[in-house]
This record gives sequence, C-alpha cells and structure tokens, in this order.
Amino acid sequence: MKFKKGAVWIIMLISVTGFALDYDWGKTGHRVTGQIAEAHLSGKAKRNLAALLEGQSLAMVSTFADEIKSDKKYKKYHPWHYVNFPFDKKYGETSPSASGDLVQGIDKCIAILKDEQASTYDKQFHLKLLVHFIGDLHQPLHVGRAEDKGGNDIQVRWFKDGSNLHRVWDSDMIDHYGMSYTELSLNRAALTKTEIEDIQKGSVIDWVHESQNLAAQVYQSAAIGEKLGYAYMYRNFTMVRTQLQKGGLRLAKVLNDIFG
Repeated sequence: MKFKKGAVWIIMLISVTGFALDYDWGKTGHRVTGQIAEAHLSGKAKRNLAALLEGQSLAMVSTFADEIKSDKKYKKYHPWHYVNFPFDKKYGETSPSASGDLVQGIDKCIAILKDEQASTYDKQFHLKLLVHFIGDLHQPLHVGRAEDKGGNDIQVRWFKDGSNLHRVWDSDMIDHYGMSYTELSLNRAALTKTEIEDIQKGSVIDWVHESQNLAAQVYQSAAIGEKLGYAYMYRNFTMVRTQLQKGGLRLAKVLNDIFG
C-alpha cells in the first residue's frame, strides 16, 4: 500500500504527539451518564421520553452529538460542546461566545423541549443534544482554558502511547479501567436521598463553575510531556467516576423538570 507524504506525516504526528480532535467524554462515559439518568427518572418522564425517543434509551442517544460532527451541516453545533472563560471570572462577566457555547447550547435545547409549538423532529434532535451536553458539562476540561483548547494542546504520554490531557480525561482512564458503561453505571457510589438531592441542587451555571474549579485541579495534575499511568489513575479516577454520576443525576433532574 502506498501513502502520500502528507498522509505519512499526519500518521507519524498522531503516533508521536497523540494529537487528535478530542471534545468530550468518550462513548463509554456518555453512556454511563445516560444510564444513570434513566435510573432516576420519574415514571411520567420515562413514559414521555420513551415516546419521544421511540424506545431508544438515553445511553443510546448520548453519543448523537458526536456522531453528527462528521456532517458539515451540523458544524454550527460544535461550539456547544464546551465553554471557556477566565478562571478568575464567573460565567457572564465576560462577553459570551458569538458562536455559542455549552451554556447557550443547553439553554437552547431546554427551551425547544419546553416549546409546545416545536416539531417532534426538533424536540428529538435537541433532546439528544441535551443528553450529550449535560455529560460534557461534567468533564472538567470542557470548562477549561481556551488557549490550550481545554487541555487538547497539552501533550502527555498515557503509558506507552502519545496522548493529551484532554483525551486522558475523556477516555484514556475510562478505557483503561476496562468496564462497560453498564458495569460502570451499576457500580456507582451508593448515595442517600439527601445526597442525591444536594447534587441536583443549583443551576447549569452553578454546575459550570463547579466543573471549572475541578478543571483548575486537573491542570495541576500533570506536566507537559509527563508519562501518566497507574499512579495517575489511582489519584484521579475517583473524580472521573464522581463526575459521571453527577452528570447522570443532574441530567435526570433536568429531564424530570421538563417531562415529569
């Protein structure tokens, strides 16, 4: 098989630096959040969602917003996967992105789902986006720094492979753990009713600020070029699991408010 020089160069770059377009929790992480959410839906919300999604589960549709990235007609939704603002500011204290961001995307999805005049297609489409974006909100580096693309430009090693800090938190740790999304969702932390209610309190903006605080910790957790592995997993995977669970519980709260 013959390759053009440009293609060979790109392959070498990916293998050496770990460069890739990483955006959010990998498929497993999003499905964990979707399945946890389903376990905390009200009966009415479950029925309404089943009808709107034509029987598809939240886990099934949770990756839709990534799947449509390959279609240019959905390009305008790409900025809805993340939000960047200075770490010493609150959301809204600086001008929001004119292209949209994670907060604006979530607000738009909720507005359409509450709109009695919206078509079934629009509601289905924006529900699938909402499931994904609530998951994105809980990946700390989706509220990271714009200058390094939420850690995508911070190159590290993951065991023997090239990677970047964003990808480590998106999928490397989850994939290395070796559990399916069903196994991870079923083995979530046991929480009391009061603990669940505490997690579900607040607004989308509150949850964004919480994730940004965690992002600051993530940035301090590794240096450029550092080789990460078992010790890094030991120190950080609990946060990953906690964020997946919080994402599921808060997604359930948002959906119960709309459909329940």
